[in-house]
Formats: sequence, C-alpha cells, structure tokens
Amino acid sequence: MLNQLIESQAADSVPITVLAKRDLAEWLSGRDDHFGAWIESTGFEANPGQTALCPSPDGRLSEVLVGRDVAAGLWGLAGLPSALPRGDYALANIDEPEAATKAALAWALGCYRFDRYRKPERASARLVWPEAADRDAVAGAATATGLVRDLVNTPAEDMGPAELAAAAEQLAGEFEARITVLTGEALLTNNYPAIYSVGRGSSRAPRLIDLNWGPAEAPRVTIVGKGVCFDSGGLDLKPSGNMLLMKKDMGGAAHALGLARMIMMAGLPVRLRVLIPAVENMVSGNSFKPMDVLRTR
Repeated sequence: MLNQLIESQAADSVPITVLAKRDLAEWLSGRDDHFGAWIESTGFEANPGQTALCPSPDGRLSEVLVGRDVAAGLWGLAGLPSALPRGDYALANIDEPEAATKAALAWALGCYRFDRYRKPERASARLVWPEAADRDAVAGAATATGLVRDLVNTPAEDMGPAELAAAAEQLAGEFEARITVLTGEALLTNNYPAIYSVGRGSSRAPRLIDLNWGPAEAPRVTIVGKGVCFDSGGLDLKPSGNMLLMKKDMGGAAHALGLARMIMMAGLPVRLRVLIPAVENMVSGNSFKPMDVLRTR
C-alpha cells in the first residue's frame, strides 16, 4: 500500500487536478480552446468519481482531471490507483495539510490487494507524496487498515484461534508489548468459563489474547474485540446462507488489533490493554447446548 506512494517527484509524473463540478467552468476558462474542446468531447463534467485523461500534442498522457463530491471530501481518490494507467502521478491542486493527508491515505487504501492466494494482475499506479501530507498519520492508518483487511479476508481454515493469536504476538513483538495467551483448559483455571464453553466444541482450542503496552502510570485504555474465527451456530446450526460470511465474525478482533497498531505507532501516552477471546463455535458432541447456563468471569 505505502510503496505506491513515492518519495520524490519523477520528472515524467502526470499531474492530477481534482475539481468539484461547480468549479469546472471557471477552471476551464483559463485553458486554451483546444483543451476545452477535448474535455467537452469526453463528456467530463467533474461528477464525483469521473475522470478525464488529457493528451499532450505528441499523444502522451499529460494530465488527469478528477471530479469529486465536495461534501464527501477526497475519499473518491481511492479508486484511482487501479483505474488510471500504470505510471507516476502527482496531485496538482491539493496543498492544504488535512486535504493532502486524506488524499494520500485514500490513495494508499486504494492500493490494497488481498494477495495471499493470488497475485494482482497489475500493479497500481503510484502517487508522489503530497508535500503537505502528514506521512506518519497516513502510515499509521494505512498499515492498520491493511492489517484489519488481511485478517478479515483470510478464510477460517487459515485464520483460526491459533493464527489470530499469532497475529497478535507478531504485533506485540514489533512494538515491544507484553502479551499472554491462555489456551484451552487454562481458561477454566483462570476463570474464563464462557470463552472456554463457546470454543470447546472445536478441535482448535479457544484462547484469550491479552496484550499490554505503555507505561503503568499512563491513563488506561482497554479495547475488547470479538474473535469468533468461525461461527457455525454450534448446535443451533446456521443455514448455509447465513454461514457463508461467518469467517468475518472475528472482525471485532481484527479492528481491535488495527486500532492497537495505530495507537502504538503514534506513541500515544496511554496504558493500552487489548483483550481478544479467540474461538471457533463448531458442532461436536462437546458443543454447549441451547438453554445451557454459561458462567462468566
């Protein structure tokens, strides 16, 4: 994602001008008649998401116009990395820090590809870093979002309780956080009976992931994320139509880890704790039963 934002402006980078529909006519008034005729012939009206590829006299791509919705901000740029021809681009008329940061982040998020099982067919277009953009903010939000998307997109076969715990351990190692993982019957020993009960029907042992970071004297912030890596419904078996997306039942855990990444990357002065119960709710002779009373901590 971030590697599609390049450090220095290449000599042949193509400028991108972002225009609201209300500003198009005034902007065109400053261009020559041939340019205006080209824009009219393409039907470009600066509608949100609309693009116009403008050629130079020698037939090369010389400029890109992009329409945007003023109320929606600059997030419409997220579609450009895959929509534009491969090459290097630079924003021509975005120089305010907040707008530049949003534009760079939108571009980075638009470059996301889930390539664990299949490589993308083509590389995304690249953008020169807007000079006014807050690079640290973009890096934090983009890498955190990429982490969340990767975790949620991975099928349950490859993203069970153990794999979710491994992702948390990798994150903890990167930021020197402290982490403990209670597994299987250790949940009962440490008084987490509900987590154990929900996950005991699976051959993949349930877990409680407990990540801690930051100085002890800092204000406490605790994030809890639901980590049901697959929810078959147990003995209340879900119909297939409702089960197809149950690999995403760990999305709360993924977001908890993504938010933790942003907090740690920013070095916020907090005492962070992340708690993730990671389980599979599966059907077996050991599954908890409808109307059972599940004791909690």
